[in-house]
Amino acid sequence: MKKFMSTALLAVMLTIVFFTGSQIAPVGQQKASAATCTIINTFTGVANYLSANGKLPCNYITKAQATALGWVSSQGNLATVAPGKSIGGDVFSNREGLLPAASGRTWREADINYTSGFRNSDRILYSSDGLIYKTTDHYASFTRLK
Repeated sequence: MKKFMSTALLAVMLTIVFFTGSQIAPVGQQKASAATCTIINTFTGVANYLSANGKLPCNYITKAQATALGWVSSQGNLATVAPGKSIGGDVFSNREGLLPAASGRTWREADINYTSGFRNSDRILYSSDGLIYKTTDHYASFTRLK
Protein backbone atom coordinates (compact mmCIF):
# COMPACT_ATOMS: atom_id res chain seq x y z
CA MET A 1 0.00 0.00 0.00
CA LYS A 2 2.88 2.36 0.85
CA LYS A 3 4.46 1.80 -2.58
CA PHE A 4 1.11 2.48 -4.29
CA MET A 5 0.66 5.77 -2.39
CA SER A 6 4.20 6.89 -3.27
CA THR A 7 3.62 6.07 -6.92
CA ALA A 8 0.25 7.83 -6.93
CA LEU A 9 1.72 10.91 -5.27
CA LEU A 10 4.55 11.02 -7.80
CA ALA A 11 2.04 10.70 -10.66
CA VAL A 12 -0.05 13.57 -9.29
CA MET A 13 3.03 15.78 -8.88
CA LEU A 14 4.23 15.05 -12.42
CA THR A 15 0.77 15.78 -13.79
CA ILE A 16 0.66 19.13 -12.00
CA VAL A 17 4.12 20.10 -13.25
CA PHE A 18 3.23 19.03 -16.80
CA PHE A 19 -0.02 20.98 -16.97
CA THR A 20 1.27 24.13 -15.26
CA GLY A 21 4.40 24.32 -17.38
CA SER A 22 6.60 24.04 -14.28
CA GLN A 23 6.40 27.63 -13.15
CA ILE A 24 8.89 27.05 -10.38
CA ALA A 25 11.82 29.42 -10.75
CA PRO A 26 15.08 29.60 -8.79
CA VAL A 27 15.22 32.17 -5.99
CA GLY A 28 15.99 35.59 -7.47
CA GLN A 29 14.79 34.57 -10.91
CA GLN A 30 11.04 34.79 -10.57
CA LYS A 31 9.21 34.94 -13.87
CA ALA A 32 7.24 38.07 -14.61
CA SER A 33 3.78 37.14 -15.76
CA ALA A 34 1.91 39.16 -18.33
CA ALA A 35 -0.35 40.34 -15.52
CA THR A 36 2.57 41.78 -13.51
CA CYS A 37 4.69 43.10 -16.39
CA THR A 38 3.90 46.71 -17.19
CA ILE A 39 4.69 47.45 -20.83
CA ILE A 40 7.06 50.39 -21.11
CA ASN A 41 8.06 51.20 -24.68
CA THR A 42 8.40 54.97 -25.05
CA PHE A 43 11.70 56.86 -25.17
CA THR A 44 11.00 58.67 -21.90
CA GLY A 45 9.60 55.62 -20.12
CA VAL A 46 12.45 53.29 -21.08
CA ALA A 47 15.13 55.94 -20.42
CA ASN A 48 13.72 56.61 -16.95
CA TYR A 49 13.46 52.87 -16.22
CA LEU A 50 17.06 52.28 -17.34
CA SER A 51 18.30 55.15 -15.18
CA ALA A 52 16.44 53.91 -12.12
CA ASN A 53 17.01 50.16 -12.50
CA GLY A 54 20.08 49.66 -14.68
CA LYS A 55 18.23 47.23 -16.94
CA LEU A 56 15.40 47.15 -19.45
CA PRO A 57 11.77 46.75 -18.38
CA CYS A 58 10.34 43.21 -18.22
CA ASN A 59 8.63 43.52 -21.61
CA TYR A 60 11.99 43.34 -23.42
CA ILE A 61 13.58 40.15 -24.74
CA THR A 62 16.75 39.67 -26.76
CA LYS A 63 16.77 38.57 -30.38
CA ALA A 64 17.96 35.12 -29.28
CA GLN A 65 15.09 34.79 -26.79
CA ALA A 66 12.60 35.92 -29.44
CA THR A 67 14.02 33.48 -31.98
CA ALA A 68 13.69 30.65 -29.46
CA LEU A 69 9.98 31.54 -29.19
CA GLY A 70 9.54 31.36 -32.98
CA TRP A 71 10.24 34.94 -34.05
CA VAL A 72 11.36 35.36 -37.63
CA SER A 73 12.43 38.94 -38.33
CA SER A 74 11.43 38.81 -42.00
CA GLN A 75 7.91 37.71 -41.03
CA GLY A 76 7.24 40.51 -38.53
CA ASN A 77 5.67 37.99 -36.15
CA LEU A 78 7.04 39.06 -32.75
CA ALA A 79 3.62 40.12 -31.44
CA THR A 80 2.25 36.71 -32.42
CA VAL A 81 4.97 34.56 -30.83
CA ALA A 82 5.70 36.86 -27.86
CA PRO A 83 2.66 39.07 -27.15
CA GLY A 84 3.52 42.28 -25.32
CA LYS A 85 7.26 41.88 -25.87
CA SER A 86 9.75 44.12 -27.67
CA ILE A 87 13.28 43.39 -28.84
CA GLY A 88 16.01 44.79 -26.62
CA GLY A 89 19.21 44.08 -24.76
CA ASP A 90 21.45 43.03 -27.64
CA VAL A 91 24.90 44.57 -28.06
CA PHE A 92 25.13 47.54 -30.43
CA SER A 93 28.58 47.61 -32.04
CA ASN A 94 28.75 51.37 -32.80
CA ARG A 95 30.83 50.54 -35.90
CA GLU A 96 30.35 54.02 -37.37
CA GLY A 97 31.54 55.60 -34.13
CA LEU A 98 28.60 58.01 -33.92
CA LEU A 99 28.11 57.35 -30.21
CA PRO A 100 30.78 58.36 -27.68
CA ALA A 101 33.44 55.71 -27.14
CA ALA A 102 35.35 55.03 -23.94
CA SER A 103 37.54 52.25 -22.65
CA GLY A 104 35.36 49.37 -21.42
CA ARG A 105 32.11 50.96 -22.59
CA THR A 106 29.60 48.69 -24.29
CA TRP A 107 26.40 49.80 -25.98
CA ARG A 108 23.09 47.95 -26.09
CA GLU A 109 19.95 48.73 -28.04
CA ALA A 110 16.21 48.36 -27.61
CA ASP A 111 13.21 48.92 -29.87
CA ILE A 112 10.93 51.81 -28.94
CA ASN A 113 7.24 52.31 -29.81
CA TYR A 114 6.83 48.72 -31.01
CA THR A 115 3.32 47.30 -30.84
CA SER A 116 3.08 44.69 -33.61
CA GLY A 117 4.20 43.74 -37.10
CA PHE A 118 7.59 44.75 -38.39
CA ARG A 119 10.00 46.65 -36.16
CA ASN A 120 10.27 50.40 -36.78
CA SER A 121 13.32 52.70 -36.85
CA ASP A 122 12.98 53.99 -33.27
CA ARG A 123 15.71 52.69 -30.94
CA ILE A 124 17.15 53.57 -27.59
CA LEU A 125 20.88 53.02 -27.09
CA TYR A 126 22.27 52.68 -23.58
CA SER A 127 25.81 52.24 -22.37
CA SER A 128 27.35 50.16 -19.61
CA ASP A 129 28.26 53.40 -17.83
CA GLY A 130 24.83 55.05 -17.92
CA LEU A 131 24.64 57.07 -21.14
CA ILE A 132 21.30 56.93 -22.97
CA TYR A 133 20.66 58.06 -26.55
CA LYS A 134 17.79 57.74 -28.99
CA THR A 135 17.52 57.41 -32.75
CA THR A 136 14.37 57.81 -34.82
CA ASP A 137 16.07 57.23 -38.17
CA HIS A 138 17.58 53.78 -37.62
CA TYR A 139 21.06 54.85 -36.45
CA ALA A 140 21.65 57.72 -38.91
CA SER A 141 21.62 60.27 -36.06
CA PHE A 142 21.41 60.24 -32.27
CA THR A 143 20.07 62.53 -29.55
CA ARG A 144 21.25 62.23 -25.96
CA LEU A 145 18.48 61.59 -23.44
CA LYS A 146 20.53 61.08 -20.26
